[in-house]
Amino acid sequence: MNWEYICDHFFTRLTPWIIDYHPSGTFSPVINLGTLLTGQWYLFKPAPTKIFQYLKSPLSSKTNVIIKTPNRTIKSSSSFTGNVLKLFLGSVVSQALGVLVAPVVTRIFEPEAFGVAALFISITGIITVVACLRYELSIMLPKTDEEAANLLGLSLCFVLVTTVISALIIFFAGDVIANLLHSPEIRKYLWLIPVSIFTSGIFLTLNYWNSRIKHFGCLSIARVISSVVTQTTKLGIGFAGFVSGGVLIGTSILGQVVSTFILGSQVWRDNGGLFKENIRWKRMIAGLKRYKKFPIYSTSSALLNTVSQQLPVLLLAAYFSPKIVGFYALGRMVLGMPMGLVGKAIGQVFFQKASDAHNSTGNLPEVVEEVFKRLVAIGIFPILLLTLIGKDVFIVAFGTRWAEAGVYMQILCIWSFFVFISSPISTLFAVLEKQSYGLLFNIALFVTRAISLIGGGLIGNARISLVLFSGTGTIAFLVMTFWLLSCVNISPVRTLNIFFKNVIMCIPILSIVILCKFAFNFTPLLMISIGIIGSISYYLIIIKQDRELQKLIRILTKKLGFGK
Repeated sequence: MNWEYICDHFFTRLTPWIIDYHPSGTFSPVINLGTLLTGQWYLFKPAPTKIFQYLKSPLSSKTNVIIKTPNRTIKSSSSFTGNVLKLFLGSVVSQALGVLVAPVVTRIFEPEAFGVAALFISITGIITVVACLRYELSIMLPKTDEEAANLLGLSLCFVLVTTVISALIIFFAGDVIANLLHSPEIRKYLWLIPVSIFTSGIFLTLNYWNSRIKHFGCLSIARVISSVVTQTTKLGIGFAGFVSGGVLIGTSILGQVVSTFILGSQVWRDNGGLFKENIRWKRMIAGLKRYKKFPIYSTSSALLNTVSQQLPVLLLAAYFSPKIVGFYALGRMVLGMPMGLVGKAIGQVFFQKASDAHNSTGNLPEVVEEVFKRLVAIGIFPILLLTLIGKDVFIVAFGTRWAEAGVYMQILCIWSFFVFISSPISTLFAVLEKQSYGLLFNIALFVTRAISLIGGGLIGNARISLVLFSGTGTIAFLVMTFWLLSCVNISPVRTLNIFFKNVIMCIPILSIVILCKFAFNFTPLLMISIGIIGSISYYLIIIKQDRELQKLIRILTKKLGFGK
């Protein structure tokens, strides 16, 4: 199947005149919205053959290309926002599919099924994050693609080793794992863990290679197609009467396989020759030694961080029931949708941008502050709003039996905001090669979270467990953010000013929400309507103050036919 053809026609109606030119000298007609602002894309009217031949000819990555059209002359330029938009659009579509089917899925599947699936995802998530021993992060750092290609090969080797080890553990200790989690039902699905680790590990490695070559478009397509396959299969099997947790697990793995195949096919088509010519055992071993800090510090740090993130699922299962785990899983998933929608796209492009700034341009403080301000501005209002009306949202969207999940989401909102703003910034541990400090932070985070959740479990109250978990996590991520920003000469006073400026902007709108909810006792549906109106008002203010976003919106409206 020609995925290039699919990519081409997926966005054709939105951006019919965009051509992708890679700095490596290869040409690809993959179309993707948002690339008007990036250095690899060139805009023109339907062109004669000479233009295509010119674009196919080799150019250096630093060459500025100017293409003249009957109406305009466009010069290539690099844009952080354009790259983010490519990933953002893929996230929008894939997340939107999840949002659309969620009200149906929650009425087909019981909370217990969500709990079993959440346990499986927690286990695989913990292992996958260290499947490459974090060498996938090093792919972004070398100055040459040849060295980066060998790091990609090294990462894939570790994925294979991790998969084999996990399969052996499941074979010999599957019953022990199920008993520890107090979930006998999950035993029959544990054999799928190595499959999930293998596909997720490969996708993770290819993901960072894609970021290095700034080919974010195909990554978006892979995510969208994966989401379509996952959600449609889930609904079809559910309507057929199969509503166990295994269905949620199996459809999730199917989506992973599809996205990995799409991304792998595109990467091999574009860079297969580079891999064949340059990947060698000696060079991989050299890369293993050169970037040894990643497995020594980053692996332990990432493992602790991921385990601490999954502790609520694991400990809620141990102290309570799969139903409680299901409530938490849905609350966390819905809360992660608006945050993950933007955060992952910004984080991935920020890592590439920060690496370039640190190695070449020397403007790392400016890059970091720009991204941090945008993260705070984007995330703070919806989080504060959901803290107030989260339960109302769940009652309307998923039914009254999921109201407790809405309460859990409200408890986790503030913590989620600080995770959202700190996750992209945390890549500075790798950029500045301060992985040892990242390890110390994650050790402290793990210990405080474990104490909080175990304390709530011993008390026998799931809400108290989550309140303690959220509180300690908020403090930890706040401290980490301040420290990392200070490492790039952004003072705590400057950081506080950014926070307070955006909080003040939220107060007028949130005051109306509070008044309607607590003074007038509006119904959940009315509260959601007010929340939507308030959100639109807030983001209009944000756009008015951000010239780059204004420029981006003008370009998009023109391409969609709403402007001249």
